[in-house]
Amino acid sequence: MQYPVNEVFETIQGEGVNTGLPAIFVRLQGCPVGCPWCDTRQTWEQKPENEVAPKQVIQTDGSIGRWAWFDARSLLQSFSDGAFSAKHVVLTGGEPCLFDLVELTNVLNHAGYTTQIETSGTFEVKCSDSTWVTVSPKIGMKGGLAVKSQALKRANEIKHPVATSTHIEQLDALLEGVDLTGKVVCLQPISQKSHATALAIKVCIARNWRLSVQTHKYLQID
Repeated sequence: MQYPVNEVFETIQGEGVNTGLPAIFVRLQGCPVGCPWCDTRQTWEQKPENEVAPKQVIQTDGSIGRWAWFDARSLLQSFSDGAFSAKHVVLTGGEPCLFDLVELTNVLNHAGYTTQIETSGTFEVKCSDSTWVTVSPKIGMKGGLAVKSQALKRANEIKHPVATSTHIEQLDALLEGVDLTGKVVCLQPISQKSHATALAIKVCIARNWRLSVQTHKYLQID
């Protein structure tokens, strides 16, 4: 299977349960969700005129919307070509679950990599059993897509962006009836706003949830 890749780069995971872990990020091209605060809008459309050679998306700036085709084996080879040392791979986007990720995650796992998916939850999650699935549920976005129950059920981690108490109420409604046993719920203040951070801290303490701070933004790294 072929995957359209916007960029492949090595950095430190900046948010969620795996904060601080060295990781190879594979950013896939394409997303119909339409989050107003999205900082990777260049991944929304897979424009034919922006297709480039695979080497042009390895450890380079993906902000102009370039993308290249990779299959699982060629993507794995790119890690060696880029001299990456991290053993954790984060599949993000865009919206990675537009694609069936079973083959890709299995190949990476068999090669000794742990895998993680960061998804909006608006598409069915298809991946290896051992992949860590982070669902950051996008509710009421411009694209009009609903969060799927399958994605919430498969999630290991539910990481919710928070700016106001309305976002907490939306999350509560979404999770009603969802079995959270074994899942980690994280609240992530949007844009490091002081009010959002104070609200997230208060709710996390009250519910024994986890605070997810976007450390990569504080550190000014990708």
